[in-house]
Amino acid sequence: MSTQHESNIALAPERTHTRLPGLYKVILFNDDFTTMEFVIEVLQRFFSLNNELAQQIMLKIHNEGSAICGTYTRDIAETKVTQVGNFSKENGHPLRCGMEEI
Repeated sequence: MSTQHESNIALAPERTHTRLPGLYKVILFNDDFTTMEFVIEVLQRFFSLNNELAQQIMLKIHNEGSAICGTYTRDIAETKVTQVGNFSKENGHPLRCGMEEI
């Protein structure tokens, strides 16, 4: 004798809520000592900007006091802030870099 069980119970699909990771803007701040050329180098090296866009952002930093250099997930933004800070110190510049949640 064979026993088979058939289930007529329909399971509701499991609802999963996938949240996108939070985004953070990375910001460079103007100071009276860091050269414009160094800021352009930072923008090109760490934010992969071409020369023209790096110059535009550098001028915005110079004229307005700060500018957003990119938008990233938290881990990447923290890494960029650390990299820029270390590179600035190694080269004798007080360039400040920070991040803000969007």
